Amino acid sequence: MNEVRREKLIAVYRDGLLENTLPFWLPRCVDEEQGGFMIARDRDGSLLDTDKGMWQQGRFTWLLATLYNTVEPRAEWLAAARHGLEFIERHGFDADGQMWFHVTREGKPIRKRRYFFTETFAAIAYAACAKATGEAALEDRAREIYALAKAGFAAGANPKFTDVRPTKGMGAPMISLATAQEMRACLGDDSFNADIDACIKEIQRDFVKPDLECVMETVGPNGEVLDHFDGRLLNPGHAIEGAWFILNEARHRGNDPALIELGCNMLDWMWARGWDEEHGGIFYFRDVHCKPVQEYWHDMKFWWPHNETILATLLAHLLTGEDRYESMHRQVHDWSYAHFPDAEHGEWYGYLHRDGHVSVPLKGNLWKGPFHLPRMQLLAWQWLEAFDATP
Repeated sequence: MNEVRREKLIAVYRDGLLENTLPFWLPRCVDEEQGGFMIARDRDGSLLDTDKGMWQQGRFTWLLATLYNTVEPRAEWLAAARHGLEFIERHGFDADGQMWFHVTREGKPIRKRRYFFTETFAAIAYAACAKATGEAALEDRAREIYALAKAGFAAGANPKFTDVRPTKGMGAPMISLATAQEMRACLGDDSFNADIDACIKEIQRDFVKPDLECVMETVGPNGEVLDHFDGRLLNPGHAIEGAWFILNEARHRGNDPALIELGCNMLDWMWARGWDEEHGGIFYFRDVHCKPVQEYWHDMKFWWPHNETILATLLAHLLTGEDRYESMHRQVHDWSYAHFPDAEHGEWYGYLHRDGHVSVPLKGNLWKGPFHLPRMQLLAWQWLEAFDATP
């Protein structure tokens, strides 16, 4: 990557984060009356729904504390992070310790999920706030919630299906990997390496299929490829997100060649499966055998797979120096920035039709909020600035 391109991209990511994405959300989404954040926003930032998703409470709290820790210790970022953490602590947990997924504006519980993703976002929120404040109680709480999530994933989610066709998804080891990496970074504790190693081992053993040149989303208990709609389903964006988690671990470990090879293979195979050669962009779902997919949104273009693919292709290029990864990064970056950003009101649209036209103009809901996009902008900016630096 030449210096002109590098400097241009740094400005795009840095200024997009600090002057566009963050100002869309902050202070607008802060609920001064009931606590936490109201994320469900229309295109112009107007409120669509006052309900609160705990995913978003944890994710935005983590982002704000991480910005405080890694960009600049701005008092308003830490104050907003504390504001989010207080709501999570007051209203996020059921009596059994597991977290609610969806609550009212006041924090009254509406529903829980069977899995433990909400807990992972809370764990990293507490850990990032612990690093920002130095408060031991926050570190203890982060470790407690992390242990709850780890135990929950090990035990398996509460059953949705019968035991006729046992399966497991890549989401559990993948989110566990990223969570352990964040815990290590925030708490300065290398004991999380064992969990990171176990997650990478499971992903490589059970979900990465060199014979098929793909990364499966759902497999049998021992990694079996299952020949039905659910078993054949591929999620390119999810697999590519996992690829950059592994590439980032390679970088952390002094550019570990085995992890670079694994991450690049995952990226290569799922780019080949996921890139839309006709219209551009990353498909949401594909079938491992190129058969029709059951989910009707399979060919839509969602914001987050493009955020993750921007990161994966960039990091692959920075680690390997290969021109083809710079070309892939340019391709996905240019397509994304041509279609997702809202030039009038800021932030990104989340949901596009296959050809790139906007499907729904909202900027926030229970799933979309200030996480994937600002994380991409922050990390891409930081990686590019440290281009020739050792890990």
